[in-house]
Parts: sequence; C-alpha cells; structure tokens
Amino acid sequence: MPIYTIASNTGVEGAIVIGKLLEQDNHEHRYDAAKGEYVDMIKAGIIDPLKVIRTALVDAASVSSLMTTTEAVVVEQPNEEKEVTPSMGGMGY
Repeated sequence: MPIYTIASNTGVEGAIVIGKLLEQDNHEHRYDAAKGEYVDMIKAGIIDPLKVIRTALVDAASVSSLMTTTEAVVVEQPNEEKEVTPSMGGMGY
C-alpha cells in the first residue's frame, strides 16, 4: 500500500496510520506526511480531483492520437507451437 510506504519513509509506523484511516468515517481525510497529521486532502489542496481527471483524459487522448497516426505498431506474436519436454538423456535406456 502506498500510504504504508509514505508513512514509513517519514519515520511513522505505517500500520498505525492505516489503522487510523480505516477507523475514520470521512474518506476525504488522509495522512499528510509533510505535516504529520490527518487532514481533508481536497481542502488542504493536496488532491485536486479535477486535475487528476484532466491529466488522465489528456494522457489518454495523447496515446490514442499517437496510435491513430502511427503507420505500424510492433507487437509480440504468440507462439502456438507446444514446447517439447526434453528427453531424460543418460538414463541408460
């Protein structure tokens, strides 16, 4: 879990942070590692839902635009041949 790693990197026990987050009823309150306290991430300006959605849409549009203008795409073709089990050489048979 990312929150465990973030908390651990700041010197706080990650399991305790996760436990406190699971006990809360307000799902917008999260652990602010910079301040060491639990805050409403949207009100604190840490998470901007519009920016997240906008970034995802811009990235998706960029990739789809690139794929439609590309003349060729390199992919791996699956190998349909069954692998033969190697013989047990040197068994004396």
